[in-house]
Amino acid sequence: MSAVTPPISLRASGGLRRRRLVNKLMEGVGWTSALLAVAVLFVVIVSVAVRAWPALSWDFFTKPPALFGQPGGGISSAIVGSLLIVAIATAIALPIGILIAIYLTEFAPRSVARPIQLVLDVLNGLPTIITGIFVFGVVVIDHGQSAYAAGFALSIVMLPLVARAAQETLLLVPSALREGSLALGVSRWRSVVGVILPTTFGGVLTGAILAVARAAGETAPLLFTCSIFNPAVSTDVTHALPNIPVLIFTYSEQPDQALHEQAWGAALVLMMFVLVSSLLAKALLARSRRKLGR
Repeated sequence: MSAVTPPISLRASGGLRRRRLVNKLMEGVGWTSALLAVAVLFVVIVSVAVRAWPALSWDFFTKPPALFGQPGGGISSAIVGSLLIVAIATAIALPIGILIAIYLTEFAPRSVARPIQLVLDVLNGLPTIITGIFVFGVVVIDHGQSAYAAGFALSIVMLPLVARAAQETLLLVPSALREGSLALGVSRWRSVVGVILPTTFGGVLTGAILAVARAAGETAPLLFTCSIFNPAVSTDVTHALPNIPVLIFTYSEQPDQALHEQAWGAALVLMMFVLVSSLLAKALLARSRRKLGR
């Protein structure tokens, strides 16, 4: 006797319908969460822009702060000072962070790499006010406030971000590139410099941009290292320089409504810098992944 084949029904059973319903429900929750996050960012941008609009003008970006009791003024000195401080921090953190990433990825044994990675993760989560107090005790007490001290404090904030981002990018490099380079008789360090680093340039630059965006908005370290300054435009990094985060903090505590508007304007400038930097980092990271995927 031949076995009777049971009929196969393509209609959704109760369990399948339930799974589909749960799947659609979770998709809806995910979409709602994403839209909520975008909505919060949109509300923040719009609210800051509305409050900053009365202060925005050509003089706002090109003139230094007005003296006490005078109307007008701008944030040009704070923009210049912030750029110099962030440039100093980047010059310190970028090469050291890349060297740490190269050592952890290409040379360090696992027993050494894991503790260093743990230290970087802890340093990344360290409150920045602690970094400011540390630099204040090590540098500022003996030498006074300066842009150098501020840059050193911000470099500590940037270092773990640069190192971890560069490390993750180096791990994406196919092992065939390393093996091919070593098979041709190239030394290990020449292989890293000539083959691996050029391949990961986009990813490393992405990590650097994200670190710069975070450091540019830090206030706590600057309050301890670069908050007593002459409001005039200056490029003397041996003295404290005006900077946007401290200017926002100072203006927000003043009773003058015009200073409040300038604080909102400076906040908008800082926020736009962070947004543009983040978008640029995303674009460079996508380009780096496409390049590594080939």
